[in-house]
Amino acid sequence: MKALSCTAALLLAFGLALDSTSVRAQQVSDEEVSQAYIYLLGRLLVTRQQQLDFQDGFKWNEIVHRKPGAVDWPNPNLDVAYSEAWVAVDETSCTIVTVPEIKDRYYTVQFLNGWGETLANINERLFPSRSSGDFAMCLRGAKVELPGDTLRIDLPVKYSRVLARVALGGDPDRAIALQHEFKFSTTGSPALPVIPKTPIFELGQLPGAEAFEAAAAAFNSEPDLNAGLEGLQAQVRSIAAAIKDNAAERQRVDGIIKSHAFPELAKAGAIIGHGVVHNGWARPSVVGEYGMDYLTRTLVNNGGIWANIKPEVLYYRGASDASGAELNGDHNYTLTFPKDALPSRFAKYFWSVIAVDSTNFRVLPNPLHRFLLNDQTHPQYGSDGSLTLYFAAEKPADAPDGNWLPTPKGQKYRLTFRFYGPLDGVANGTYWPPALVKVN
Repeated sequence: MKALSCTAALLLAFGLALDSTSVRAQQVSDEEVSQAYIYLLGRLLVTRQQQLDFQDGFKWNEIVHRKPGAVDWPNPNLDVAYSEAWVAVDETSCTIVTVPEIKDRYYTVQFLNGWGETLANINERLFPSRSSGDFAMCLRGAKVELPGDTLRIDLPVKYSRVLARVALGGDPDRAIALQHEFKFSTTGSPALPVIPKTPIFELGQLPGAEAFEAAAAAFNSEPDLNAGLEGLQAQVRSIAAAIKDNAAERQRVDGIIKSHAFPELAKAGAIIGHGVVHNGWARPSVVGEYGMDYLTRTLVNNGGIWANIKPEVLYYRGASDASGAELNGDHNYTLTFPKDALPSRFAKYFWSVIAVDSTNFRVLPNPLHRFLLNDQTHPQYGSDGSLTLYFAAEKPADAPDGNWLPTPKGQKYRLTFRFYGPLDGVANGTYWPPALVKVN
């Protein structure tokens, strides 16, 4: 509620009522341009990834099974085998998702809309009486005849992104076999959309005024389901119209983006929007479902696209050590969990930690090709039952091999700690991992 209130107050401070009639005709302020840009960027990050996906060979309603680790987006989860798809449904067709029976490991099939909002998950937690078999993903209100043994799930939009995850656990071969048992088929022939052409940019080089030039393509191709942001979307369209045939205004807006919006994003990124930082770890206030908190949505789409909702997984981002200094591969760090607060206490399914670079949020290359620590790296526990993890370019002499994550020299980085099936203080928002200690 706090994040919602802050965002609502911000919108009201801009003079933006909750409908499109409130956009003022006079020149918008620097802050209005900045907030309009941040809102728009959240959608452009998804259209960017969508274009990259289809360039990579995606086809509508066809599932792509990835080899473990073979995904190319920010902050990938390397504990799971991913399968991916873009789904199209309409008033006369549904997409059938066939889910195999899985009893020995975590899995879910997540559906997201074109803004990065989670629409649905299929798993035994949400469908305890029917967690496998055929599920029909249909447009809400669609009149489609389905086989009697098919469970219908209604979606509020015609087009969605799908991520199926199967935990690798201690038997990756079994996980991969299960992954390939997920199947897609369609009833009818849905109308397929034209992929919106918006800027394809590097995450370290966000677009300037050209973002507003793509606003119509971005907005017209996908509604924002969150009520209360209509005025802000209208502000984006107004700015886009103002710069269309006005070079001076375009230059002004471009300058504001670089001098105002980029620093705002950087500042907000430190706490993931309206999140909280403790012990050097940031915990987001919302994830997977954002309501009016468009700032957090944009930051998550930038730094960890396709995030799921809190009941599925909770993410903590570590960007600094106990002294507040930024993490850097030139130094060695330890992270120690006491016996009564081991990571496994806070995750029903599994926990893991990865290191990613601070610009493109990709895992750090290293000669061992080791990109995460979790139970499957077989970390050793101390004589007192504690667990110490090590982050260093070279393995410290006292570090068990399974406790050490290589972090290349000269590389600034961040850690992402995941708790799948959050429990206890992770679930209720009272827990943060311990601080990282720099040892040299």
